[in-house]
Amino acid sequence: MADWGMRRASASDAEAVADLRAVVLRADLERLGRYDPQRVRQRLLAGFGPAHTWAIEVGGAFAGCVALRPAEDAHWLEHFYLAPRLQGGGIGSGVLRELLRRCDRLGARVRLNVLRGSPARRLYERHGFTVETEGPVDVFMVREPRR
Repeated sequence: MADWGMRRASASDAEAVADLRAVVLRADLERLGRYDPQRVRQRLLAGFGPAHTWAIEVGGAFAGCVALRPAEDAHWLEHFYLAPRLQGGGIGSGVLRELLRRCDRLGARVRLNVLRGSPARRLYERHGFTVETEGPVDVFMVREPRR
């Protein structure tokens, strides 16, 4: 696994995150007949909130991002994107483990949605997420806190 770290995101990260999102989601959105390069970027830019977002860095360079947004009944894991060249090397699991430890300490449930058919679903299942509901595009998953 590469040497990685996380830092708080800032508004200046929005363009890099939007670009990465367009790359990472492309295959799944094309498979679902929903890929539009401008729309995929615009959806992120319209709702980018750096307050609960971390930039993932490898070797000091931007490599991905993840958000953990507190809500009334859970924390929402959102915008979890990692550069394709770094996927499968353990970085995503390391980031997810760190965030889930934080939620476990708080006794917080974690929710997310993943695109139907996405290989990311296996990552989430390995870390204790289970399916709550499935739709034609999204699969909503939840993980209860561990003591």
